[in-house]
Amino acid sequence: MIKRLLKSNKIEKDSPGPQAKGTLAPDFRLQAETGEWITLGELRGRPVVLVFYPADNSPVCSSQLALYNEARSMFEAHDAQLLGISVDDMTSHLAFAGALNLKYPLLSDDAPAGELARAYGVYNESKGVCERALFVLDAQGIVRWSHVSPLGVNPGANGILEALESLDNPA
Repeated sequence: MIKRLLKSNKIEKDSPGPQAKGTLAPDFRLQAETGEWITLGELRGRPVVLVFYPADNSPVCSSQLALYNEARSMFEAHDAQLLGISVDDMTSHLAFAGALNLKYPLLSDDAPAGELARAYGVYNESKGVCERALFVLDAQGIVRWSHVSPLGVNPGANGILEALESLDNPA
């Protein structure tokens, strides 16, 4: 049984691995479900949390993004901007954000599909989706923490919050 559980939680990915800690995060310009264009460069001066996820309206993605919506005040306490990113189009994002009453932007990495996820090393070519990956960027756009979960596992918010706290209190 343990072997079966370990196998079911295997991270299936074709990407080279997530953008390395300590490197400058790739810049981007993506459209949110509201029609607004968001660039990483415009967010400099504050921490940014990038949440790559496989698909709108899937059970695990729904619970993950709803959890982050509920924890929004904890992210805001660190002045962090939260951004959800998947290869779904704006129409799908608009419906998904509305159904979950999300209060943070969902960005569409769909033209071409997964271009940004590839730049961050978290695109699953065989499935055609983003990996379930998290990045915490500091105010200068440097990757300070990342985590890739198996597609079927909600990584929760603890790692993100610990990374944000470490930005507030550098060792």
